[in-house]
Amino acid sequence: MLVKSRRKFEEYAYILDFLPRGYLRETRPQFMRKPIAQAIGEDFFMLLELVPKPYASLSPGEKVFIGKGFREKIDRIVRRLNYEDLTAFAKDELPKIVEKIVKEHENRFVDFLNNAPPLTTKMHSLELLPRIGKKTMWLIIKEREKEPFKSYEDFEKRTGISNIIGILTERILTELKGNERYYLFTVPPVSKE
Repeated sequence: MLVKSRRKFEEYAYILDFLPRGYLRETRPQFMRKPIAQAIGEDFFMLLELVPKPYASLSPGEKVFIGKGFREKIDRIVRRLNYEDLTAFAKDELPKIVEKIVKEHENRFVDFLNNAPPLTTKMHSLELLPRIGKKTMWLIIKEREKEPFKSYEDFEKRTGISNIIGILTERILTELKGNERYYLFTVPPVSKE
């Protein structure tokens, strides 16, 4: 499930913060400011800046369609954001939303646990997960060779690892902050050039 570098597009995003009067740091007069929303994509965890349609109201945690075709609440996607670009409120919301996505997409993440490949001859992608060392990695590999994991519950029962949702969430948040050598679940952040 290593995210390859070809161009990715999000279909749905979750609102992290809605700023009906734009950014506070904006220098334009108040009447010229436009509403803006910060969001995270559901598939590739891209951090995005969105412009809502006129008079659309958005709430943190709300799922919105941002793909190609008719968008009910979103006018356009302005740009990708880096973690540092997020508002303080968006940063507070981020862990809850990421955990929600991990819970709702159980099959996708269980598939990763069943098929995670080695990265090099000395390192396995499972080792990039917090609290997973060599010994635990080998336990996971042996268990998945016997029979693929069916769910988070099955994984936890057979490996003795508790809170796999929290472990996956923590890894995704680490990747979103940037400066990682490998990105398992997210698209690498945009470079500031």
